Amino acid sequence: VKKINEDSQILPNITLGFHIYDSYYNPRLTYRTTLDLLFKSKDFFPNYKCDNQKNLIAIIGGLHASTSSYMAESTNLFKIPQLTYGSFAQEELQATELSSLYCMVPKEEHQYTGIIQLLLHFGWTWIGAFTYDKNKGEHFLQKLNLFVSQNGISLAFTHKIPEHVPFEELSKFFDLISTLFEKLIDEKIALLSKVWILMFPIDFILTGYQKGWDHELFHGALSFTVHSREVQGFKEFLQVIKPSTHKDGFIQEVWEQLFDCSFSNEESPSIINEICSGEENLETLPEPLFELEMTGQSYTIYNAVYAVAHSLHEAVRSRPPHRESQSGGHCFAVLHPFLQGISFNNSAGERVFLNEKGEVTGGFDITNMITFPNRSFQKVRVGKIDPSAPKGKELFIDEDMIVLPISLCNDHCSPGYWKKGMEGEQFCCYNCVPCPEGKFSNQNDMDNCFECSQDYYPHKEQKGCILKLLVFLSFEEILGTGLALIALCFFFTTSWVLGTFVKYRDTPIVKANNRSLTYTLLVSLLFCFLSSLLFLSQPDKVTCLLRQPTFGITFSVAISSVLAKTITVVVAFMATKPGSQMRRWVGKRLAFSIVLSCSLLQICICIIWLSTSPPFPELDMHTQLQEMILQCNEGSAFFFYCVLGYMGILAIASFTVAFLARKLPDSFNEAKFITFSMLAFCSVWISFFPAYLSTKGKAMVAVEVFSILSSSAALLGCIFLPKCYIMVLRPDLNHREQLIRKN
Repeated sequence: VKKINEDSQILPNITLGFHIYDSYYNPRLTYRTTLDLLFKSKDFFPNYKCDNQKNLIAIIGGLHASTSSYMAESTNLFKIPQLTYGSFAQEELQATELSSLYCMVPKEEHQYTGIIQLLLHFGWTWIGAFTYDKNKGEHFLQKLNLFVSQNGISLAFTHKIPEHVPFEELSKFFDLISTLFEKLIDEKIALLSKVWILMFPIDFILTGYQKGWDHELFHGALSFTVHSREVQGFKEFLQVIKPSTHKDGFIQEVWEQLFDCSFSNEESPSIINEICSGEENLETLPEPLFELEMTGQSYTIYNAVYAVAHSLHEAVRSRPPHRESQSGGHCFAVLHPFLQGISFNNSAGERVFLNEKGEVTGGFDITNMITFPNRSFQKVRVGKIDPSAPKGKELFIDEDMIVLPISLCNDHCSPGYWKKGMEGEQFCCYNCVPCPEGKFSNQNDMDNCFECSQDYYPHKEQKGCILKLLVFLSFEEILGTGLALIALCFFFTTSWVLGTFVKYRDTPIVKANNRSLTYTLLVSLLFCFLSSLLFLSQPDKVTCLLRQPTFGITFSVAISSVLAKTITVVVAFMATKPGSQMRRWVGKRLAFSIVLSCSLLQICICIIWLSTSPPFPELDMHTQLQEMILQCNEGSAFFFYCVLGYMGILAIASFTVAFLARKLPDSFNEAKFITFSMLAFCSVWISFFPAYLSTKGKAMVAVEVFSILSSSAALLGCIFLPKCYIMVLRPDLNHREQLIRKN
C-alpha cells in the first residue's frame, strides 16, 4: 500500500488505506468483523454508513473457505470483491457460490496431483495421513483414498486432528504429533525415517506459532507452497518498520508476541518481565518465528493488493467526466468488470493473470525444510507443480538439492525377486521371494516373475535373459573331432583289410570262407564307419533323412553277410557227409539269397518309415536350460526301434548259428570268430538302449555314434584281423594242408 501511494503512475490523487481484522476461526466473530468493515466508524450501526473517508472497495481474505463463505454472505449484497489467498477445493467453491470471490491461489486439486506424482517419483508406497476432524478432513480422505488406490499406494493409518487448536495448547498438540508414530506403527517400522508432505496452507500455519517448539520432527519435510518471487525493497521495509513509526495497535501487538515483551507490564507483570523498547531488530528473530523473505502467502496478498489497485485505476480512468465530482464511495463500489480477466506485471517482474472465472493461473512451489540444532530451519525450493504441463509431467523436482528417506513398509524387492504379500497386512507390505528356476524379474518390486522367451534363459542372478547357445554334435568340438577321427581310422583300416583280402584272394584262407561274402561284409563295414559321420554334421532335412536309414541298411547288410557266412560253413560241413541232401545248397546262390532277403526286409521297413513319418530337424528349447539343441526328430519312434530290433534279431540269429558251429573240424572255420564278434556286437547294442534313453542332446548322438563304431570295430577285429595276421605275418599257415584237420 505504501509503494502504491508513492507511485504517481497508479491511482494519482487517491490514497489507499487498509484495516486488518481477525476472524478467530469463529463464524460469529467473522460475521461481526465483516459488518465492522462495512459500517463501523466510531460506533457500530449496522446498515448505516456515516464516514465518507472510509470507502471499502475490496476485501482480501480469508485463508479458509469457511471464512470466505461467512464473509461473502454480507459482502455479496454490496458487490464488494473478495480476493482470497487460500487454496480451496472445487467442491467448496461450488457449494459457496461466491459470485464476488477471486482466487489468488490455484485450486486445491492441483496439490492432489502433485502429492501422487511426488509419491510415485520417490517410490513411497506406504504412507500415513493426518487430516482435520471436520467435513474438510472427510473430503480430503475421500480424494486421497481414490488417488492412492489407483496408483498402488497404501495408507498405513489415518489420524484426525482438531481443525482449530487454541494457541495455548499448541505445544501439547505438537508433542502429540511427534509421539503419534510410536503408537500407530510397530517397532520395526518406527525405526524407519519419516518424511512429511505438507499441503498448503498447513505449512503456513505450522511455521509461525511456537518459537520454543523443536522443528526437528519436520526435518526433510516437503511442502506445497504458494509460488513466490523476491520483491525488491521488502526486506528493507521490514528492517525500518518500528512501533514508534507506526502508531497502531496491530504493530505493537505483533511486536509483543515476537519479542516476548510488553510495552506496559501493568496488566500482566507476573507473565512478562521485559519491557519492549520498540527498537528491537526483526533480523535477530529465528526464522521459524519470523521470515524476512516474502513468503508465498505474503506474495499472494501483495499481488491481490496490486490487482485491486490496477482495477481501481482502470475504473477511475474509465468513468464519465461528469461524475468526477461525485462521492468516491459510489463510483468505487463495483470493480468486477475490471478484475475479471485482469493482467499486469508486478514489481517482481512476474505476470499476474486472473481468468474469466476469477482464478489465478499457475501452480505451487515445492520446498524442502532443513532443520538445525539451534531450532532454526531453512526452506529450499526444490521443485514445482505445473497444472498446465502435459498429463503425467506436471511435477518437476530437482533431486540434487534434496536427500529424502524411503517411505516403504519394507525394502524394495530387487531384480531377481518378486513381491509376495503378507497375510493380514496392507498390500504394500510384502516379502521378497527369489524367482523360481527358469524365471526372472528385471525391475524393482515386480509382482511376478516371468519366463524368458523360448530362445532365452535367465542368468544366474535371474535379473534378465541371455540368448541360448545353439548346440549340436559337430566336427568342430573335441568330442565330435575325436569320434570323426576314430571313424576315419577304422574306415582306412577296413580299406586296408579289404585290399589285403583282394591281394591274397587266391590263397586258401580267402577261398575257404566265401570271397564274395567277405568282400560284401567289408564293403558294408566301410559304409557303417562312414554312416557315423552323418551324425556329426549339422542336422538338416537331408542328413536327418539319411542318418538312421543308412545306418540301419548298412548294418543289416553286414550282419546278413555274417549270418550267411555262418550258415554257409554249416551247410558245407553237412554236405561232406555221405548221402547228404545239403550238397545242392552249397554255392554262392545260398549266400546271396540270405544277404538279399535279410537286407530287403530292412530296406522295406525304412521305405515305410520315410514315406509315413520321416525324420526332420528340430530345435529342443526345453531339455537344457541354457542351450537350444539342434537335433533330428526321428519322426516315428516305432519305426526307429523296429530298425534296431530287426538288427538285433539278425545279430542273435548269427550268434546262435555261429555258437553251434564253433567246434566244426575246419582249420579255417570262422564260427569261433563270428561267435566272439556277435557277442561283442550284441553287448554293445544291449547297453546302447539304457544309455541312449538316459541322455539328451549331444550326448544322445554321441552314444549312438560310439555304438556304431564299437560294434563295427568288433566285427572287423574279431573276424578279419586273425586272417590278416596269417596272410601278412604267417604265410606258412596259408596252405591247403591246413584245411585238413586231424580228428
